Parts: sequence; C-alpha cells; structure tokens
Amino acid sequence: MFVISLIVLTKNGSQYLPSVLSALFCQKDVPPYEVIAIDSGSTDDTVALLKSYPLRLQQIPAAAFHHARTRNYAATLASGEMLVFLSQDAVPSSNIWLNRLTANFRDSQVGAVYGRQLSKPGSFAERKETFDSIYGEKKLVKDPANPHSLGYRFYLFSDANAAVRKSVWQATGFPEDLKVFEDIGIAKRIFDKGWKIVYEPEAAVIHSHNHTTSGLFRRYFDLGYTLKRLKIWDAPGIRQSLARDAWKMLGGKFRNQKSNCQKVTSGAGVHKDLAKSFGLLLGVNQSYLPLALKRHLSAFRLFG
Repeated sequence: MFVISLIVLTKNGSQYLPSVLSALFCQKDVPPYEVIAIDSGSTDDTVALLKSYPLRLQQIPAAAFHHARTRNYAATLASGEMLVFLSQDAVPSSNIWLNRLTANFRDSQVGAVYGRQLSKPGSFAERKETFDSIYGEKKLVKDPANPHSLGYRFYLFSDANAAVRKSVWQATGFPEDLKVFEDIGIAKRIFDKGWKIVYEPEAAVIHSHNHTTSGLFRRYFDLGYTLKRLKIWDAPGIRQSLARDAWKMLGGKFRNQKSNCQKVTSGAGVHKDLAKSFGLLLGVNQSYLPLALKRHLSAFRLFG
C-alpha cells in the first residue's frame, strides 16, 4: 500500500517533464509513494517519456480535460492516504520537497498543504514580485476558527504544488462547477468543513509563467468573478487587504523610480499592476456587463 499518491496532469510537457520526473523519483525521507500521470492528448514526446518511468499512466482525450473533474478522476485512481498535486512544469527544488510538504499532516486537523513557488530564471519582473509577495519565507497555518487575520491571503491555495488528505478530498472534492481556480474552490470547501490549510515555504518548486498585460487583465477578470461566485469577495477584510497590497506594490514602484530619478514607465510594471486591479474589479462586477463583452474579457471562456 502506498501512503502518498503523486498526481501530475500532462499535455505536451516534454520541455519540463524530464526535470520534474527526475526530481519526483529521487525524493528522500518519505514513506512509499506512487506517481500517477493523466495525459490529455499530448502530441509531442510526453507519453513516451512518461512510459519510460515506473508510474501509472492514464490517457484521456484532450476535449475531456477539465481542471476540477480531471483532478477528481485522478484522485479516484490513487491508493495513497495523501494526494499530492503537481503541475507538469513545476520542478521540485530539492529531494526533501515531498517530505516537507507531507510532514504537516502529522497534525490531524490539517486538511491540505501548499508549497512555495519560485519564479523561473528569466521571468518577468511582475511574476517575481507577485510570487515574492504571496509565497513568502514564513510558514502559515490557516485556521478556519480565525479566518479574517490574513485578509485575501487566507484563501490563497495553489494545486500547482499542493497536498490534500484523501479523506478530506473525499468529503469535499474539487468543485466541478468551476472551469478554473478549482484550487481556490476546494480550499473554500476545506475551510468550510473546519480543516486547517498550511502554507509550507520549505516545500518549494520552480514554477511560473510570463503573462502579457492583456493576459493578466483577463486572468484577473476571471479571478474576480470566481471570488464573487464563491462568496469570498464579500468576506470581512478581503477587499481592504487586496486594496492595501495593490497600493503598496504600486507605490513601491513609484518610490523606486523617483529615487532613481527616472520617470515611471511601462517598463516599471505599473501598467501590469493596474491591469490586474482593473480586471479584478470588472470581474467582481461582471453582472453589470453584457454577455458578449464578458465573453471577450474572460481568459478561460467562463461565459461560453
């Protein structure tokens, strides 16, 4: 019997999978674990690469992929007591990554754990700043008995690098009514059931994606819609903490430019910060927008 089931969803991931798989199979100081890969229609060397490792491979059509439903399907195949979800391009930064991630389950009240994400070398400044802000060096234990102490950060959770107790997943599942941000959805369900979620900075992976300004606007539009739909936006302290951090980041750019005797330009990333903020607010208030416009603004086609 395996204690841990490592789940990786793949599609055309041959660029990063060699590093990811190599790291997965050299983890130390952990109980027995299995690796399950669900591939959704790769057309590159991904499937051949997966078959060269001692893992369980399931293949599904590309059209069948769904962020929540596919993860739920993968979890039904798992025999482990702990389900570890990892993106196909998230490379564990050490051979104790899995130990640090799963050791938190020694606390029987912990339902899920997510680890740190470090931006890849060469990432845009916006990604590095964002990751440095939300994936810090301090460990956090998020207790639903005290949900307002962290503001919006209380609900931060990413299944790009996370573990969920299987019994907790059985009680919650990933919300299949969400097309995206299913990780925030399951975090909300876990908290609602009374479980704690831990942020573990020592379980770090290297993982990031560069986004254009318009891409960030559209992603944050969908995020705003999701936060409103999950009734997170209206929770105490959420709006205030978002506004505070947005102004802090924007103000920092202006101060840095001023101290360097330079003009604040698009290169300073101000336009990306504004795009994220504006996109988020429009997403929260999408009910006032015509359907055709919402379809155009959504990054993940949330409106058909």
